[in-house]
Amino acid sequence: MKKYKFIGCEIFYREACFLAATCPAVVDIEFLHKGLHDLETADMTSRIQAAVDAVELADGYDAILLGYARCNDGLVGVTAGPLPLVIPKAHDCITLFFGSRGGYREYFDANPGTYFHTTGWVERNDSGEGQLEKPAYGQQGVMAKLGLTESYEEMVAKHGKDNADYILETLGGWEQAYSKLCYLEMGTCDESAIIEASRQKAADKNWQFELRQGKLTLLKKLFAGDWDDDFVIIPPGGKIIARNDAEVLDVEMPGEK
Repeated sequence: MKKYKFIGCEIFYREACFLAATCPAVVDIEFLHKGLHDLETADMTSRIQAAVDAVELADGYDAILLGYARCNDGLVGVTAGPLPLVIPKAHDCITLFFGSRGGYREYFDANPGTYFHTTGWVERNDSGEGQLEKPAYGQQGVMAKLGLTESYEEMVAKHGKDNADYILETLGGWEQAYSKLCYLEMGTCDESAIIEASRQKAADKNWQFELRQGKLTLLKKLFAGDWDDDFVIIPPGGKIIARNDAEVLDVEMPGEK
């Protein structure tokens, strides 16, 4: 039986726990606080690298699963130690809730100006709307990286939805970029109360509300070890690099350029 260590953003808390309990492999899970993408890129990279480096080889894991997307390029440069790393090819975490890069791209192209909610986005919210108190991460650096003159759609295409949302919220007036709230129901628990809270939030902001079924396809394959072309596998000694095409992420081995 395979044994994996999952290290991921707490945005996937319920989904990851559900999959760890139901997948054929043994998976130990560790969550890092939501909001790492608001840090300087180097700070996000160092925190994830530290979590990877802390995994004990003696615990018998076959691989480390990363519950992240490209997110502020904070995964770029993360290097595998003695265990391989596995990460989905995705610009941001919304892709993982849609179940595929193509599914999210198709929806976004047809529905620009949509704000997304899941259980994790509501329950693990740092803005004061959530139910759990979090330590604040520094929010320096992202403003300097993002193009302030770009349209919302251009920022999402270039940097991912997380960062586009962050810069608009930081600048103020961010709500003007949205006209719709889409709740992605993942089916891991009774989400009715959270759905109604999201529906009310949309009404309060005069946004359209859509309840849509999310898909666990990518996350399920990650936990099950079914790593096809939707994933990058970083062998021991390799590091994660970014690609500016549909592949999103790739691997570089020592000595390669």
